[in-house]
Amino acid sequence: MVIGDRLRELREQKKLSQGDIEKRTGLLRCYISRVENGHTVPAVETLEKLARALEIPMYQLFYDGAKPPEVPNLIKRKGSDNIAWGNSGKDAKFLNKLRRLLGKSNEDDRKLILYTLQKMAR
Repeated sequence: MVIGDRLRELREQKKLSQGDIEKRTGLLRCYISRVENGHTVPAVETLEKLARALEIPMYQLFYDGAKPPEVPNLIKRKGSDNIAWGNSGKDAKFLNKLRRLLGKSNEDDRKLILYTLQKMAR
């Protein structure tokens, strides 16, 4: 499947012009044309803008079935919010402070810290 062909097909189904998409996304009409003609491969962020402009879920840019594809049975896991360290409380404060301090350090110091942490993790 060529993403440009799929975008053009979806746009024409919605009876929208490239100018309409330009107004809805802020992307230039010439860029939209280049994508539809296969001269440019859009980034994921651009695909998100185009899906919003076409008022469709993003998966429909890649899937042309009538129903959403079925998700295979995967092992149920806790949500990432529940297991992510530094998401809340004291850990979040510490992580934010660490981020600020690393941002102030120079490149050589960051490399040394990263090297040390990698050795500690092993």
